[in-house]
Amino acid sequence: MSKYEKTLAESETNDSRVHCDHCKIRHSSICKVLSDEELNHLNQIVQTKKFKAGDIILSEEQPIDFFANIASGVVKMTKILPDGRQQIVGLLFPPDFLGQAYKNYSSVFIEAATDVELCCFPHVKFEEMLEKFPHLKHKLFEATLNELDAAREWMVLLGRKNAEEKVADLLFMIAKRSALIGCGTIKGFVELPMTRSDMADYLGLTVETVSRQFTSLKSKKIITLIDNNHIDIPDLETLSETAGYGY
Repeated sequence: MSKYEKTLAESETNDSRVHCDHCKIRHSSICKVLSDEELNHLNQIVQTKKFKAGDIILSEEQPIDFFANIASGVVKMTKILPDGRQQIVGLLFPPDFLGQAYKNYSSVFIEAATDVELCCFPHVKFEEMLEKFPHLKHKLFEATLNELDAAREWMVLLGRKNAEEKVADLLFMIAKRSALIGCGTIKGFVELPMTRSDMADYLGLTVETVSRQFTSLKSKKIITLIDNNHIDIPDLETLSETAGYGY
């Protein structure tokens, strides 16, 4: 049995019917445009799936049989080169949408960076709902455009920013997204959903360079290192400026 098949089999044991009107991401996900009656239709097809950190959710070129909203946790999308090198090409946080409607195969490896809970919709039935409820399709289109904007920002990060700006940019993004989903505050304690190795892959740096930048940001009192997985941000404005942004 492949790693993916084993993971999927294990995740199936965690499947459960979820009531959309009690969903914790209900008012921030694409589902928020649905009326109560329309939400009831969605509730008939939705299920939750849980994955442990490191589990493969979808493999590259694997047929897609479901779409999902991320209810909790962080998902990373990765491309693998023929020689085994990998590049993380995106990070998804709650309530981001996982998958591309009207596409039959995954173009990337999709892996749980942390423990993840997904709110899943069967491929065919969800596309039927998109045709039935045009405002849901419009909301999904908005989400796709936001993903495109994020990809453009990531291109600037890779192509033009120095090592310190890259690491500060990533921490700034994690802090903002964590605050939006209640996993931390935009100033203060922040949990890092990635290892230093993953950060290096995402930023196009070496692990040693990432570690040096953490030490540098700490020495400048821009961040405080609590442990390998947690930091404190005393001044978000300074972190933003270090990342190459205004505030």
